[in-house]
Amino acid sequence: MDLFRTKSIEQSIKDSDEKGHGLKRSLTTWDLMIMGVAVAVGAGIFSVGAQAAAFNAGPAVTISFVLAAITCALAIMCYAEFATALPVAGSAYVFTYATMGELIAWIIGWNLILELLMAAAVIAKFWGVYLSDLFSALDLDVPAQVGLLGLDLAWGPLLIVAVFTAVLVWGTKLSARVNSVLTIIKIGIVLFVIVVGFFYVDPENYTPFVPASEPVTDGGAGWAEQPFLSFLSGATPAAFGFTGIISGAALVFFAFIGFDVVATSAEEVKNPSRTLPRGIFAGLAVVSVLYILVTLVVTGMVPYTDLGASGAPSLATAFQLVGADWAAGVISVGSLIGLTTVIIVLLMGLARVIFALSRDGLLPRALSRTSDKHGTPARTQVLCGVVVALLAGFTQVEVLAEMINIGTLAAFITVSLGIIVLRRKRPDLRPAFRVPFGKVIPIASALLCLYLMFNLATITWVFFAGWLVIGFAIYFAYGHRHSRLGARQRADAKDPASV
Repeated sequence: MDLFRTKSIEQSIKDSDEKGHGLKRSLTTWDLMIMGVAVAVGAGIFSVGAQAAAFNAGPAVTISFVLAAITCALAIMCYAEFATALPVAGSAYVFTYATMGELIAWIIGWNLILELLMAAAVIAKFWGVYLSDLFSALDLDVPAQVGLLGLDLAWGPLLIVAVFTAVLVWGTKLSARVNSVLTIIKIGIVLFVIVVGFFYVDPENYTPFVPASEPVTDGGAGWAEQPFLSFLSGATPAAFGFTGIISGAALVFFAFIGFDVVATSAEEVKNPSRTLPRGIFAGLAVVSVLYILVTLVVTGMVPYTDLGASGAPSLATAFQLVGADWAAGVISVGSLIGLTTVIIVLLMGLARVIFALSRDGLLPRALSRTSDKHGTPARTQVLCGVVVALLAGFTQVEVLAEMINIGTLAAFITVSLGIIVLRRKRPDLRPAFRVPFGKVIPIASALLCLYLMFNLATITWVFFAGWLVIGFAIYFAYGHRHSRLGARQRADAKDPASV
């Protein structure tokens, strides 16, 4: 049983040209940059920084964002090198298949499904919440839930997922255009809020910039909620200080998960050797600047202790504390538009990962069939929309939000190490983008991502282990036996002359 058979880059590229199982190249550098900004700048830009400042790092949350951005940038360099050498759909999955073998590739693909499925469902759920908040602000009595077959259905998530599933089925370029318009509006709102917020900044609120470390004494110190590293070492969980900055970085890393999703679109990009690196890095730069500016505003407007006292702090909380209540309405609109663009990209990324797995036979091949008219994996896109809508509409999927981070970080680690393997196995390759400084950056990226993983909650690791068990079961029950690579190898073994 060859569990670590690898698929050659040449074969992956050849498979991408298979009639009825290939994607249309239509995306530009602008489209990729907007895609990265669209998925990374959602409602979280108005809340995650405030929460990390209030409960983890204080004003030093800016450093947390810088560390998270650096970690993401190191990993994205590895993604860019892989994507220019292997410009096909599937992102980390296809990269791992070419370097570390089928079993590990399957697990990474399975983790990508976890990341994108959970992210799409959680974001769709929050979209419904923000829609209800907007109705309340406008004094409109519209129920957030309706009864269906004895169950409570959150109709907002169902609506948004259905609309953008239809847009994505219609065509990738159309969805990119819709995404561009909404993202530009969203960036405009964010910049407006930042500029206005700076008029309320008091420099004294930045002192102390790094608050003294203190133990966590409330329920957050329970084994399930404490960082996995603290659970393993027996150390007392702490907030603020250096530990707080690191735990803050692990929390805000959620803000940067979108860039591995961009890599899943490699097969739909025009001139990928130039377009992919430029689009990915331009998007990361824009996102990093926006998040850092927002955290400077939120920690400069009010003391971080006042944010913590509010219970559920956000940028709107800071404006309310300085008497600018009008900003809450603007932020609500920005959050709603922000979440809309995130959902578009996540739904597309989820379908592309499943498409890549099924094209290789690790999932049913029917899921990789593309539409003759639109060049999209229509049936897979619809299936993804249905599953996401059901999760968001009928379950409390938001309790699993941290699963998004652990799935992303696992993929980042594998891709970072995969670059070293790729260079050793294929020294003849000359991708258009190459990670500088030899092995240093890939190794540093893998170590940083691993460290952030160990700073996630212990319960997240428990759920992650369960997800991996399910993944192994599916692979050995179906994927290994139906693998197209395995079938080719068996055919070659029977007829060596055909090789």
